[in-house]
Amino acid sequence: MIYLDNSATTRQYDEVTEAMVQAMKEDYGNPSSLYQMGVDAEKAVKMARRQVLEAAGFTAGAGASGAGAGNWDVVFTSGGTEADNMAIFGAARALRRLGNRIVTTAVEHPAVLECMKRLESDGFEVIRIGVDHNCLPLIEQLRAAVNEQTILVSMMHVNNEVGTVMPVGLVKEIMEQNGAPGLFHCDAVQSFGKMPLPTDADLIAVSGHKIHGPKGSGALLIKKGKTASGKGSGAAIKATNIPAFIVGGGQESGRRSGTENVPAIIGLGCAAQIAAADGKAGATGAYLTMADIAEMRQNLLDGLCSKIDNIEINSPLEAGTVPGQCCPSVLNINFRGTRGEVILHTLEQEGICVSTGSACSSNKKGQSHVLEAMGLSSKDIEGAIRFSLGRLNSPEEVDTVVEAVARAVGRFRRLGSFR
Repeated sequence: MIYLDNSATTRQYDEVTEAMVQAMKEDYGNPSSLYQMGVDAEKAVKMARRQVLEAAGFTAGAGASGAGAGNWDVVFTSGGTEADNMAIFGAARALRRLGNRIVTTAVEHPAVLECMKRLESDGFEVIRIGVDHNCLPLIEQLRAAVNEQTILVSMMHVNNEVGTVMPVGLVKEIMEQNGAPGLFHCDAVQSFGKMPLPTDADLIAVSGHKIHGPKGSGALLIKKGKTASGKGSGAAIKATNIPAFIVGGGQESGRRSGTENVPAIIGLGCAAQIAAADGKAGATGAYLTMADIAEMRQNLLDGLCSKIDNIEINSPLEAGTVPGQCCPSVLNINFRGTRGEVILHTLEQEGICVSTGSACSSNKKGQSHVLEAMGLSSKDIEGAIRFSLGRLNSPEEVDTVVEAVARAVGRFRRLGSFR
């Protein structure tokens, strides 16, 4: 099987599975217990926090004091969705006395957009910024939306459907210029472990199963020791002062109660450690680096363009980590005159897995809200396929995929099945 849906989820590394099995069979102590097995579990959880920060680009290594090493708390969650919910609802609840406006983009993940709908029903004003044809937010709209009543801005780092790297570095600058008293939340689920995360964000959501870690694992990174204030508000708030999302026994420094899922946390830490070693001396050569993945993506793009006519590239052409470029792992293409769902199932019969969009909304009726916001027509959206690469793919798979896609598209067009 050739698996090219790594933006939806990834196969766990064998090292991750082995570490988790060890934790479940042998090192199964409760991190809150005082005997040695509990102490060992607590140490493993602490190590995973350091590994997550290293993969985020906030430390120079476990126990090191690199850039930002001591500026972040890591709260483990059940995944990116919970981390997004914790950040958004926590910030809205904590800062409501300072304002009522929340600003986000029209192309966020449902884990963010559904939170915004609920906040609107609770009386908050939510402004959704539009995007251009490359999925880049319209900055003038953002500048106009952020004001002295803005208590939260939420912008993803990498779009999950087309891979666009968003201009997250401008958010805090605009907030400060416009006197917004709020916090900046960044959904970094698709960028974590693939590129350095934005150091000027206040709240960052990450997930384990996008980087070959376990499903049901994630974290919210919370900046600590920083003060934010609104011009003319007469108030100051500590950037980390969001209320507990789940209450109970006070685990995770009181922010997320419940006995920690130690095997999942250890698995997340292990996957993060492998991601952090990307391209470094002594790193294992068993997995693709992001540079390898970028080269594979370019070969896939070139191959499809040479074999199939009448296509449109929905992702930015250039892979990289700069705003406006595309995350190296993602390639979204519209094969005009086809239906993506039919192409997907045709490829599946040949042992190739791809996607027509976000896995979190693919089982719901309606078209991609991302491609729609980018201005694509209904027919073009219907013909879109997302290819997403991971560290367990191989360069040799590209030629096979190109030939299979060319056959599938050609067959569909010959049959004239498009209505």
